[in-house]
Amino acid sequence: MQSWFAAHPIVAYIVIFILLTYVYNRVFRVNQKLPIGKEIVLYVMMALGSGMLLIFQHDKLPIIQCLLVAVGLMLLVRVRYMVKARQKRKAAAAGKRQ
Repeated sequence: MQSWFAAHPIVAYIVIFILLTYVYNRVFRVNQKLPIGKEIVLYVMMALGSGMLLIFQHDKLPIIQCLLVAVGLMLLVRVRYMVKARQKRKAAAAGKRQ
């Protein structure tokens, strides 16, 4: 996988940017919307940071794999919250029946 991304740097850059954007939006974004100028500056800075991470990826550091692990863990936490909410709803429905 590492060598394939080294042979295809454009694809690696796009994957890094998408994963980085997902991690930012799920973990670091505040609830309120930013003004459009600040949003543009933010995404330009993330694009520059993705370029820096691409250099690290090209130097044989597992950047994409680490981002995939982070996204996987975030999805795992999301599934856990959904299961917990479902159990809470079932317990509330069972409490109303009695």
